[in-house]
Amino acid sequence: MYKTHYLLFFISFLFFSCKNNDHLPRVTSGKINTISVIIDDQLWNGDIGDSIRNKFASPVIGLPQEEPLFNINQYPAKLLEGFMTDTRSIIVVKKAAENKFEIHKDQYAAPQNVFHISGKTAADIIKYIEKNYQKMIRIIKEAEIAETQRIDAKSLIDPQIIFNKFRTTIEIPTGYSYVLQKSNFTWLKKEIIGGNTSLLIYQVPLKTIKKRGDLVSCIVKMRDSIGSLYISGKDFNTNMLTEEAYAPYLFKSNHDGLETFETKGTWQLNNDFMSGPFINYSIIDPDNDRILILEGFCYAPSKDKRDLMHELESIIKSAVISKK
Repeated sequence: MYKTHYLLFFISFLFFSCKNNDHLPRVTSGKINTISVIIDDQLWNGDIGDSIRNKFASPVIGLPQEEPLFNINQYPAKLLEGFMTDTRSIIVVKKAAENKFEIHKDQYAAPQNVFHISGKTAADIIKYIEKNYQKMIRIIKEAEIAETQRIDAKSLIDPQIIFNKFRTTIEIPTGYSYVLQKSNFTWLKKEIIGGNTSLLIYQVPLKTIKKRGDLVSCIVKMRDSIGSLYISGKDFNTNMLTEEAYAPYLFKSNHDGLETFETKGTWQLNNDFMSGPFINYSIIDPDNDRILILEGFCYAPSKDKRDLMHELESIIKSAVISKK
């Protein structure tokens, strides 16, 4: 009798557990910087497909070789089910009786953004793509940064050393180790197959970057002076500097509530063949009477560099600066 009651209880428990789990959203999966586009082949192979590819697979700025902003996987509308709906970012495009652009959060899985674009004609659909693609790219990039930070957060190096020196909390995944530490400068590096990625943290006086005039020149001069002091190759007079052949890209932004200058470009070693991309965040921090610089760069001559730089940007964006 006791065994019968126990068996009935166990079966009931399994039933209600499975029923409750049915209401839990599926967890998104897939590679970083990948989009699923649900669109019929006829539309994909025409002007609409060209518009999507031109916007979402355009070259990433600041890289020495062309790499797409996102990898795009296209599926016909009839396949809007199964594994492709587990992607973090989905764009659904179709002809319909109504012109519409909508964003659905966690429609098939979580976390997820599903962008629905419909139009009466191909021209109508392209118009909505043109109008909304910048917003879509921003949302997708933020989601990919958040996913990378979530993965990295599973195993981080001790943040106290950096906090004690720079009054800044930053989530750096294990795999990075300290290469060089000075009073106002820290260099961390992670070895990868075929190269390495590096993170620099340093601070300079507020007057180093003059907000009037040529900001790019100020930032280039600053980072080249740091390269001359601390970063060099194995041979004499092979310090790191900003490559002159490619003018860096400069963006004004905001980080942790502070005015920030974001610079992307290419570095090289003086009198050497080594080079690669960098991203530099120069954060104006008047409360601490300084400019805090967070910079990532990589050397990986035989590898694509988009995702390496994406991880470095995710680390930089995790920084929280302590106020006095």
